[in-house]
Amino acid sequence: MAISLSQKGLYWCCSSTGLSNPKRKRHVNIRCRPLFISPSRLTIQTLQCQTGSRLSKQKVISCHSREAPVLEARSIEEVYEALTDRLLTIAVSMKDSKSKYIVGVAGPPGAGKSTVASEVVRRLNMRWSKRELMTNYTGKPAEIATIVPMDGFHLYRSQLDAMEDPKEAHARRGAPWTFDPALLLKCLNTLQSQGYVYAPSFDHGVGDPVEDDIFVNRRHKLVIVEGNYLLLDEGVWREVSSVFNEKWFIDIEIDKAMQRVLKRHISTGKTPDIASWRVEYNDRPNAELIMTSKKNADLVIRSVDL
Repeated sequence: MAISLSQKGLYWCCSSTGLSNPKRKRHVNIRCRPLFISPSRLTIQTLQCQTGSRLSKQKVISCHSREAPVLEARSIEEVYEALTDRLLTIAVSMKDSKSKYIVGVAGPPGAGKSTVASEVVRRLNMRWSKRELMTNYTGKPAEIATIVPMDGFHLYRSQLDAMEDPKEAHARRGAPWTFDPALLLKCLNTLQSQGYVYAPSFDHGVGDPVEDDIFVNRRHKLVIVEGNYLLLDEGVWREVSSVFNEKWFIDIEIDKAMQRVLKRHISTGKTPDIASWRVEYNDRPNAELIMTSKKNADLVIRSVDL
């Protein structure tokens, strides 16, 4: 069944009478089960034919009861705008200055998680600043969005050295068991309870985390956490996933993602042979595991060329 959208208040509701504005030239397409977002409760609820975000106004929704909504677009620009619209609507509706709306963004290596998260945060902060200035705000507009990458929760190299098979641990660095999900969970719980937190970043030059390098302050309404395993339904990862108010998965063909990862390895100085070996020995098995967590997403974003 194909249904189109019309606007009612803050939300975009669906009808079966064709597109709400057939003259629009944007080509964002949302398929399957729509969402109703309740910013005041900071939760997500499924609703029969209603969506709580401007992102789905652009084209057509077709409903399939057991699937998450799928965001498809012809360009990455449209993806950025749709996701920014979605979160900006939520930020405007948040009345409690200490509240946090935490979004988990998962997907395989090479899907574009970091790029998408960074650009959406940049646009959110830019548009919020413009909004503040238009309302005669006299102070310096605050940033309302920030990123916490999962990379900062890698185990240290010294911790890998202490494992039963250090050589294998280093070769498989990037697999779920080479991260510290318990520390990530503690960080997110602190953020929720206190409204601020210091989080680690990752120094790729050194190859280890940098403690307390990212400060999420009380004025950050929106926090995007991005990383490979955030939607895994096993062990401590399941508890991490339960913290998120909303879960996104960037969907991409594994072969295409691995081509991107191969180029990334080569760009860091690895020879083509070593880069290819690492992709097949480590990155591809990790990607195949990550793809199994797509079913846990609230929104699936089809990857397009960056």
